[in-house]
Amino acid sequence: MRSRAAKETGALQEAKTKLEKRCEELTWRLQLEKRMRVDIEEAKAQELAKLQTALHNLQAQVDAANVSLKSERTSHKVALDEVVPAEKVLPAKVADNSRIESLLAENGNLKSLVETLERKVAETEKNLVDSRQEAEKNEQKAAEAVSKLEQFQDTLQRLEDKISNLESENQVLRQQTLVISPAKGLAIRLKSNSFQESTPTTQTATEQKRQKLLIDRQQESQDVLLRCIVQDVGFSHDKPVAACIIYKALLHWRSFEAERTNVFDRIIQTIGTAIESQDNNNALAYWLSNTSTLLFMLQRTLKVTGVSGSDPQRRRSSSVTLFGRMTQGFRSSPSEGVPSLSNGGSTGKVEILRQVEAKYPALLFKQQLTAYVEKIYGIIRDNLKKEISPMLGLCIQAPRTSKVHLGRSAMRALNPSTTAQQTLSSHWHSIIKSLSALLSTLKSNYVPPFLVQKIFTQIFSFINVQLFNSLLLRRECCSFSNGEYVKAGLAELEHWVYGASEEYAGSSWDELKYIRQAVGFLVIHQKPKKSLDEITHDLCPVLSIQQLYRISTMYWDDKYGTHSVSPEVIASMRVLMTEDSNNAVSNSFLLDDDSSIPFSVDDISRSMLEIDLATLELPPLLRDNPSFYFIHPQTE
Repeated sequence: MRSRAAKETGALQEAKTKLEKRCEELTWRLQLEKRMRVDIEEAKAQELAKLQTALHNLQAQVDAANVSLKSERTSHKVALDEVVPAEKVLPAKVADNSRIESLLAENGNLKSLVETLERKVAETEKNLVDSRQEAEKNEQKAAEAVSKLEQFQDTLQRLEDKISNLESENQVLRQQTLVISPAKGLAIRLKSNSFQESTPTTQTATEQKRQKLLIDRQQESQDVLLRCIVQDVGFSHDKPVAACIIYKALLHWRSFEAERTNVFDRIIQTIGTAIESQDNNNALAYWLSNTSTLLFMLQRTLKVTGVSGSDPQRRRSSSVTLFGRMTQGFRSSPSEGVPSLSNGGSTGKVEILRQVEAKYPALLFKQQLTAYVEKIYGIIRDNLKKEISPMLGLCIQAPRTSKVHLGRSAMRALNPSTTAQQTLSSHWHSIIKSLSALLSTLKSNYVPPFLVQKIFTQIFSFINVQLFNSLLLRRECCSFSNGEYVKAGLAELEHWVYGASEEYAGSSWDELKYIRQAVGFLVIHQKPKKSLDEITHDLCPVLSIQQLYRISTMYWDDKYGTHSVSPEVIASMRVLMTEDSNNAVSNSFLLDDDSSIPFSVDDISRSMLEIDLATLELPPLLRDNPSFYFIHPQTE
């Protein structure tokens, strides 16, 4: 346990170091970007001032040219009025004609100068617009850099919180290991005492009998509790009964505060025995609901005592850490939106349950319970993956229907789409039937919607990976008709997601974006007219160049005989792939399936709502047992 915790702490510290380096690098880049932006802004301002000065000069020249032109026109008109008729003064007429020609030539020169000045003004305005657009782009890039830096800082903060929590728990475990010797531990297991405290060696016979009687009664109560939870005791007011009675019993027996107890081991063994049948999704969903609810209540109740020797600067505030958040959640009022546990008091009022200081057995129990939540979640998810995997292989390629038949088969050859539609309905409806069956099972067992969302999000991600990789690995699948076939099946999945509602489906539909965009490329018309920019930004923004190149070169139109994208686009893709060859890996166009656990204990704690234990209905085995009177709702 200690080595495992140390490994986890080391891994988290290494991740923290990497994130700190990444954060420093992003900070340096942001500062560099800011300096560059300031320099660019200054250069643009100087250039803008120069352009405005030139514009004013050109405008002054245009005004001067207009004034000169106007004066010339006036003088020209006066000269024309003073011209003597040609039949009277012939030499004066010749002189006036030469003067008119010179004025016309000067007028043409002025017009050309005005046109030149107008072109320069237009170019200056265009440069101003381009400068403003470039400044806006730089501001947008700077904003994106600031946003990324804030995201990295948040991630770093979360890692620091997790490391601090692990250090606290590890410190408690180390202290407990040093306190408990092997001999004492063996004696404790032989006694099977649930919460025995150390007593003086000089006990009287009466005290020993009383203590033995209490231990026997405690043992009997534990046996009754285990016999009860091993059965399917169902749900009360949408709450799992088994989790609630386990929590109330452990809280009443003060087991969380006991230095030595074996009740946690017995509960864990009971849960492990109950989920041995990994093919029964109903039983798995029942225990996923119980274990996650019990873990939520433990998260809100247990706290770690202060650890001496810890660095106060490193542990800046207890409210930031896991256990600090639990304390903050219990101290805050219900109106603040913090989930809480409540119990009916003697006056019928709602009372916030107190927190208890967790000892070594309770912390170990919480870790084991967390492991079981993750295990049951993974089993349910993998069971559905195994169930739909064979059907996904049939959903990626449209069935071929022969158009040459003899006799009565010739009538069916006239409408081959009927058979294809029936096959489509068969394969995709089988997948939808499996999804609906699991959703119904999870809802009937009141599994928290947060976990249901995570299950179906990973299932849809698995469907996306399987269909997309099959499409890129098999040329017969990259056809126009096959794209229409898969698109119709994806529409069936979309209809199921909307029917399941966002509460349970979450962002499942977004997990299919790779196969959706690939199929959209297969069925798009006029591919040779599409540019690389349109394909990468409008049609398939999430696909990489390697993936687009693979689909473009493998595409064939078996319905209309059209061609793929133009050779120029293919050549541009090759150039981009060559530039990225240093970062490319083998089969980089394929997707990987993520089978990790996509949630933490904090996520479960934040996602679940208030649990009211006052309205709990007891199972028959405990209803008339006086040892469990504390579970009954108490009224005035």
